Amino acid sequence: MATPVKDPLTGAETTGHVWDDTLQEFNNPLPRWWLWTFYGTIIFAIVYWIMYPSWPIGKSYLKGIGNSITYKTDAGEEKSTHWNMRALLAHDMQNSTEAAKQQEYLAKVGAASYDQIAQDPDMSAFVRSYGVGMFGDNCAACHQSGGQGVVGQYPNLVDDDWLWGGDPATMETTIRGGRLGYMPAFKNTFNEEQLNQVANYVLSLSGEPADAAAAAEGQKIFQGETGGCYMCHTKEGTGMHAQGAANLTDKVWTIANLPAAETPEAKLAAVKAVIHNGVHRQMPVFGAQGRNLSDTEIKVLVAYLQQMSGGAAAQ
Repeated sequence: MATPVKDPLTGAETTGHVWDDTLQEFNNPLPRWWLWTFYGTIIFAIVYWIMYPSWPIGKSYLKGIGNSITYKTDAGEEKSTHWNMRALLAHDMQNSTEAAKQQEYLAKVGAASYDQIAQDPDMSAFVRSYGVGMFGDNCAACHQSGGQGVVGQYPNLVDDDWLWGGDPATMETTIRGGRLGYMPAFKNTFNEEQLNQVANYVLSLSGEPADAAAAAEGQKIFQGETGGCYMCHTKEGTGMHAQGAANLTDKVWTIANLPAAETPEAKLAAVKAVIHNGVHRQMPVFGAQGRNLSDTEIKVLVAYLQQMSGGAAAQ
């Protein structure tokens, strides 16, 4: 066995390599515990690659062996798949202690009336907790996280003005089957003068500044066969839930953005634009033919919307 070479100045063991006559390489091996830890990580990585999803292979990847997870799909079908975080989350959401409690409360809410839900602190708290997630997943993209909507596009859900009616049964119907918001465009029906007259009359219905003479002529068009607006909005302009026609006598504006209009001229222009272009907006279906929310989930969502609107949805 060769005798270790030592540095004459420090006495430290060297590898025997010398550069430029005096420059030497010390022999400082890694600690044994560090080496074994390093080897252990290599072994662990190999085992992990075999047991769990890892390396890509073509258009697929190694899915692992010996680990499978069973869970139920949104359609209620039982599915077994290789271990992955998404399947694990679905399994835990359906089989954990918290999931069992959640299902218990869902069944309780499903069997209760809306009045009972509102009067029961535990069920109301559950509706707030579970409903905020459902609203975020299904509604917030259009109606915003706070339910305030977007003027001109999506209705406000936290006020007391519900185009199709705000009683629980109607709200369930709206969520389950969706809604088609439609008003014909009058650009080929009214000339500029008639358009101006009808817009002034609509403004006058809610007490907004309007040209009295033009509004008087606009009333004739609104309530006559030329415009026929009364067929949906009624002759009083109070709207009709069956048609989703807006109440024009209040100060709630869902399409024409009057709150943002700073002058009477701007308000008139906003109303004229709606009458000229009409309205066409579609709310998607969330029932069995759409996003497949269960009856109980729809009930929770309705109860949550009632809480959001402070009970205003009861009308």
